[in-house]
Amino acid sequence: MEDKEIIELYFARDERALAETAAKYGSMLKSIALRILGDERDSEECVNDVYLAVWNSVPPETPKSLGAFLGRVTRNTALNRYAYYTAAKRSRETEALLGELGDVVSGGEQPDALLEAAQLGKYMSDYLRALPRTKRLIFVRRYWYCDSIADIARKFGFSQSKVKSLLMRIRNGLKIYLKGKGVEL
Repeated sequence: MEDKEIIELYFARDERALAETAAKYGSMLKSIALRILGDERDSEECVNDVYLAVWNSVPPETPKSLGAFLGRVTRNTALNRYAYYTAAKRSRETEALLGELGDVVSGGEQPDALLEAAQLGKYMSDYLRALPRTKRLIFVRRYWYCDSIADIARKFGFSQSKVKSLLMRIRNGLKIYLKGKGVEL
């Protein structure tokens, strides 16, 4: 079933929308959640929470890309669950992943932080669009899908050291680009 038809089912409040969403995107959503949470049961619960969140948000929201919308909701849900589960104990792998970008972009508690976050997102998108396709995909696989260095190396046919080096160069380039745009890091 096409995304447009699935969205129409949501607007009609037809429960088949959930079954169609699960059939088309379920494995992608579970994969995203599993990479972040590292636990099969937690990722299944996370995906179920995503289905509920989408059911409650569509309508009124109309996603332009259902896959991207579901991926964003899954990632945010999984990161929130991860933060809850690891409040007292930290997973070295996920903390390292999140820390890699921490030197480039860090959250702030200032009142204007939300406005700045939107602009920061636009700058990051502009920077990534200017990268060659392979570098952009490697960055997205690492920091959006939370793929391991080994998985990325295998997918792209590179050595792990080459992937690490590419990611470091991309992060450094992003940092320079953001500084050039006046973003305080």
